[in-house]
Amino acid sequence: METLANLWSILADMDWPQILAATWETLVMTGVSLFFTVLIGLPLGILLFLTGRGQWLQSRAVYGALSIVTNILRSVPFIILLIVMIPITLWMVGTSLGVRGTIPPLVAAAAPFFARLTENVLREIDRGIIEACHAMGADTRQMVGWAVLPEALTGLVGAVTVTAIMLVGYSAMSGVIGGGGLGDLAVRFGYQRFQTEVMVVTVAILVILVQVLQWFGDWLVRRLDHRA
Repeated sequence: METLANLWSILADMDWPQILAATWETLVMTGVSLFFTVLIGLPLGILLFLTGRGQWLQSRAVYGALSIVTNILRSVPFIILLIVMIPITLWMVGTSLGVRGTIPPLVAAAAPFFARLTENVLREIDRGIIEACHAMGADTRQMVGWAVLPEALTGLVGAVTVTAIMLVGYSAMSGVIGGGGLGDLAVRFGYQRFQTEVMVVTVAILVILVQVLQWFGDWLVRRLDHRA
């Protein structure tokens, strides 16, 4: 009972408005970054698929160039990408700190990752569907919009879920350089001021966010899967 009383006392003394504000900042960073990640990564992934070996727009030059750019961005650790992109971030949004300053590096890190996931999902599509579209005289736009993307929808939703979870972790990592959100709160109070309870609460909230995202993604996949 005494342990529970002490725990309740610690939780009651915490600055919950600040924690809620940091949680909201993390949600904003994740949501906005995910939107731009899909906006950039989906066309990039489709182009990687279309220009790959054996596809109807096969081009070794285009595929090779896109692969190099994608692999370079994917191979740079996010904490280093945050620092390297500071000049670009300043030019784009006017600051390298806070929520605004974190979104460009998040998108730069996640878009290539999502593009590769998209390419892999599209490669799993039954070749018979593509050949049937060819036989009916469909052009590339019609084939992608009417056959490829609808057939790959559940896989793409799963890819979005994985990317969203990755963005939650990256947004927390951005707190090391003042990126805002739960990561910034954990660094400034939990680490620098030795407030262990703040660190524990922020980690717990991040775990809950990841669990909710995974549950919602799995639920949506089940709802959209026409084979279920």
